[in-house]
Amino acid sequence: MSNTASNRTEPPLLAVTSGEPAGIGPELCVHLATRDWPVRPVVLGDVELIEERANRIAAAVTVREFLPGTPALRGVLDVLHRPLAAPALAGSLDPANAGYVLGLLERAIDGCRSGEFAGMVTAPVHKGVICEAGVPFSGHTEYLAEKTGTPRVVMMLVGGGMRVALATTHLPLAAVPAAITAELLEDTLRILQRDLVTRFGLAQPRILVAGLNPHAGEGGHMGREEIEVIAPLLARLRAQGMQLDGPLPADTLFVPHTLARGDAVLAMYHDQGLPVLKHASFGGGVNVTLGLPIVRTSVDHGTALDLAGSGRADPGSLFAALELAAQMAQAGSARA
Repeated sequence: MSNTASNRTEPPLLAVTSGEPAGIGPELCVHLATRDWPVRPVVLGDVELIEERANRIAAAVTVREFLPGTPALRGVLDVLHRPLAAPALAGSLDPANAGYVLGLLERAIDGCRSGEFAGMVTAPVHKGVICEAGVPFSGHTEYLAEKTGTPRVVMMLVGGGMRVALATTHLPLAAVPAAITAELLEDTLRILQRDLVTRFGLAQPRILVAGLNPHAGEGGHMGREEIEVIAPLLARLRAQGMQLDGPLPADTLFVPHTLARGDAVLAMYHDQGLPVLKHASFGGGVNVTLGLPIVRTSVDHGTALDLAGSGRADPGSLFAALELAAQMAQAGSARA
C-alpha cells in the first residue's frame, strides 16, 4: 500500500493546548492517553513539564514528543514540544510564562488554519497572570477572534442536554440592556444558525430566544426591549426562513418540555443562561466558540491552582471538549 493511501486511514489530529503551566491543564492532558479516541489528540506544551505532572499524579502514561507518521498508542501521550520560558511549579503563577501560554494558542491556530489540525481544544489559562506580564488579555474567545481576523464570535456552552449561546458575555448587568441591539442579535443569531448547520450537522435548527426582562417584559409592563427590539428582529428573521421561538420568559424556557422544542437557546446575558446549564453539567460541560473559521472547544472551568499536581482534578470536561471537537470537525468535513 502506498504512503498516500495509508495516510488516508489515519485519524485526524486535534491540537490540545495544555494551558497555564501552574494550573491543572498539564495533568488533565495526561489523562487523554488513558482512552481511545476517534481522533488523535496532540498536546501542545513542554514535554518535561507534562512528564513531571504525569509522574507526580502516578499516571500509567508514557509521554513522548509527537512525530508525524508514528502510530497512536493507548497509554502514550503525544506532545508537540514547546519549551517553557521559566520553570513551572504547580500552584505558583509566574508571568514569565505568559508568552509560552500564548505561544501554544498561536501554534494551534496556525496548525488549524493550515489543515494540520482538524480543530483545537483548550485547557484553562489564567487571564490575570498574562495581564501582569504586560499583555492585555480578556480571554481565549477574544484572543482567537483577533488572531483569526473574525469580527464577531459567539460563546456557546454545551452540556446537560443543552446548547446555550449568549448574546452578551462578560458585561456588568447594568450595561446589558443598552448592548441588546437589533444588529447584535441578528449577527449572533446568524452565526449560531450557521454553525448549528455546518458544525453540528442540523439541517434546519430551531433556536429558542429568551427575553431580557422578567416574564419577557409582561407586555411592556416590566420593560420594553422585547417589544421594541427583540420581537421585531425575530419576526424579520422568521420571514427570511429562520426557525425562531421567542422572546420567551427565561424562567420557563429551561423546563424540559420547552427545551424539547429547540436545538439551542440564545440567552441575553451570561447569568441568564449559564447557571442552569452548569447546574446540569458542571465537570462535563464544554465551551464552544462559534463564528471562527476553525473548530475550537474548551473546558468549562478554570486553572484550579489549589488542585494542581494533586491528582484530584477531574478530566471530564476536557474529555467532553475533545469528543465535541471531534464531532464538529467530522460534521464540517462531511459538508466539505
